[in-house]
Amino acid sequence: MEIDTIREVALRAAKEAGAILCQGLEHRRTIEFKGVKNLVTDMDRRSEKVIADLVRYALPHHSVVCEEGTRLEGDSGYRWFVDPLDGTTNYAHGYPCFSVSIGVEKDGALILGVVYDPNLEELFMAERGAGAFVNGKRLQVSAICAMSDALLATGFPNDVAGTAQNNLDYFVRFMNRAQGVRRPGSAALDLCYVAAGRFDGFWELKLYPWDMAAGSLMVTEAGGRVTDLRGGPHNLSNPQIVASNGPLHDEMLRVLAMEI
Repeated sequence: MEIDTIREVALRAAKEAGAILCQGLEHRRTIEFKGVKNLVTDMDRRSEKVIADLVRYALPHHSVVCEEGTRLEGDSGYRWFVDPLDGTTNYAHGYPCFSVSIGVEKDGALILGVVYDPNLEELFMAERGAGAFVNGKRLQVSAICAMSDALLATGFPNDVAGTAQNNLDYFVRFMNRAQGVRRPGSAALDLCYVAAGRFDGFWELKLYPWDMAAGSLMVTEAGGRVTDLRGGPHNLSNPQIVASNGPLHDEMLRVLAMEI
């Protein structure tokens, strides 16, 4: 079946790309700027190339959309969303919190997600209707019901200093209500941690499809809930996302709407 090939290619691509990123940490990295605070390294591009080449060879009729600009056009209805290095700023500074994220959709519906953290050697995988796993162990969201007991995660856009939609107001609201709020710097891993019950909820603004594709499927397949900031259905064209264990979701939405 084609899903078996897709799964095999995605897992292999994530592991190979992760190995490249780890090797790159041992050497001086070439850093460029796509914006004032929006970095790209030579390792982003090397990681992206190995993933795109594997898909091109194994599944030539699939479309691929990568963060650093690689585009492959196919006619199969399958589309891959690839973030070859989620957490580039962390990586550029040698801070070991980054990941490779690969999401695959069929006719607009996500069917597979793979996120690899090469630092901890954790390989997250979710398949529609089959659950979510890390290194083969099934994932399950937490059962936390009270915001005061919750550990949440978020992130900030690269243009945080130059836009009113910078998430700082939401951050303060949640800091005043939750047990804690973290900002690790890799949205893909944040979503996987919600799926694993390590975080109880996550929200962020100004994300891209490759940031969310794999992780959002991970959350839903682990029993969680994913919506937009108003509680409506989330899709990858919407840059805003709220993900939770489920019981906390409505309260998170009320905080975001300034109703509490």
